[in-house]
Amino acid sequence: MSVAEILNYTYKDYEIWEGEWELIDGMPVSMAPAPTRVHQNIATEILVALKNALGDEACPECVVSFENDWKISNNTILRPDIIFTCDDEGIQYLTKAPKIIVEILSPSTAQKDETIKFDIYEKEGVNYYILVYPDDLKAKVYQLKEGTYLKVGDFSKELLEFEGIGCEISLDFAKVFAPFKR
Repeated sequence: MSVAEILNYTYKDYEIWEGEWELIDGMPVSMAPAPTRVHQNIATEILVALKNALGDEACPECVVSFENDWKISNNTILRPDIIFTCDDEGIQYLTKAPKIIVEILSPSTAQKDETIKFDIYEKEGVNYYILVYPDDLKAKVYQLKEGTYLKVGDFSKELLEFEGIGCEISLDFAKVFAPFKR
């Protein structure tokens, strides 16, 4: 029996762990120490901007939220920074692919967010994946087209209008990043 077979954890194990973890293909991945204030504040600006763009009545079955577990399979549970989802009836965790995922990168998570999570989100059908680089006040936006992420562009002061997600919303990066420009 190999080490990988012995250390193949499941959601049942994940539920009882202390601390902040994700589970990728049965392997536990420690989440970074608490994010910096800038990381948290940018996440808050994006969350509020998406929530405001959504409005109260524009799309009643859609939700924008922060750090929800997404149980992709019994041995893969991820916790994106921000999710935008519609019609997900999961109470304890997300049960289907969000329409939009935003990850705010830090030095300790950048490689995982840019490669492993990128591949998982693409495979699972997340319509938009947004990687935010707080030090550069820039976001790289990818849209799923025919099962593959295509880069929409780099955003720092542009307006992103989401297409093909069932709701008419946009995200103004000039407003998101404005409080952090010196």
